[in-house]
Amino acid sequence: MDSVAIRLGELTTLRLGGPAAELVTASSEDELIGAVAERDEAGAPVLVLGGGSNLVISDDGFAGRVVRIATTGERVVDRDPDGSEVRIEVAAGEDWDAFVARVVAAGYGGLECLSGIPGQVGATPIQNVGAYGWEISEFLRWVRLYDRRSGRTLTVAPDDLGLTYRSSRLKGTDDAIVLSVCFGLHPDGASQPIRYQELARALGVAIGTRLPCAEVRAAVLELRRSKGMVLDPADHDTWSAGSFFTNPVVSAQQLRELRERIDAVVGPEASVPQYPAESGVKLSAAWLIERAGFAKGHAGPGGRVSLSGKHTLALTNRGAASTEDLLALAREVRDGVDERFGVTLRPEPLLVNCSL
Repeated sequence: MDSVAIRLGELTTLRLGGPAAELVTASSEDELIGAVAERDEAGAPVLVLGGGSNLVISDDGFAGRVVRIATTGERVVDRDPDGSEVRIEVAAGEDWDAFVARVVAAGYGGLECLSGIPGQVGATPIQNVGAYGWEISEFLRWVRLYDRRSGRTLTVAPDDLGLTYRSSRLKGTDDAIVLSVCFGLHPDGASQPIRYQELARALGVAIGTRLPCAEVRAAVLELRRSKGMVLDPADHDTWSAGSFFTNPVVSAQQLRELRERIDAVVGPEASVPQYPAESGVKLSAAWLIERAGFAKGHAGPGGRVSLSGKHTLALTNRGAASTEDLLALAREVRDGVDERFGVTLRPEPLLVNCSL
């Protein structure tokens, strides 16, 4: 377990964030638990950091210990007797997309639509990560946690995690740390049924089709690259936290009211992208942002930040930005959509020592 001082922007995909008083890198579960428990017992602040892909850290940084998860390892824990599912446990510190690449190469289908998402495995149940019609909740079998309140290690079922759209009971709290995650995959080499129209078009198939999982992964990666959603150090369009705003979910009544506003703003012929959701209808945040007058590449303060030139949901650091620059652009977009359509966009990344 190593301890150093560092600017946190070096550890986030946005390349933003001020200094940490102390950074500890934990390469084993014992080191991870020990580094956090020591500070908890002292009543001192701790920030647990994974891949840094879903964080916005203030320019002031974090005045406490930052514990970076660097645990590794994965194993097949069991298989269904009929061969329909294999369950794989993965350490929280494993790189997510590298893990997806390995299971796809091994012929295990299920996670291919979640290819190219930056970050670590441990973050996926916290955020209930999803893409192209599928979410982690559909493959999650259990999560091992360190409960910071009791000091115990627990194995928790998905139903106990409160998994919802891009959220869970673990998100935004300091109650527990993910140690490992178990996924249920199918070993037949086939993908999940294609649910997302854009992906179906890219593959040239109908909704509901299953294909070799490697073929679907390749198509997903190509689509994500076209939107600047695959990390590339040389491309500032990828210096982001991915989708900055979640797609808003509205009730049927809210949708009717929104329709009236849309008719007045962009005309009654406009078709609003919408998808079924548990508590209503999910709308496209990107569509709302663009119709509120924010085009791809829209610049924020001094041009130091901007919407991605490839996708309006990504707020990007153009190389010399501050966190406050980014937040100013986020506020401008959020308030513009609210003023135009009466829909409040909410940030997807966790904000550390800062707010909108």
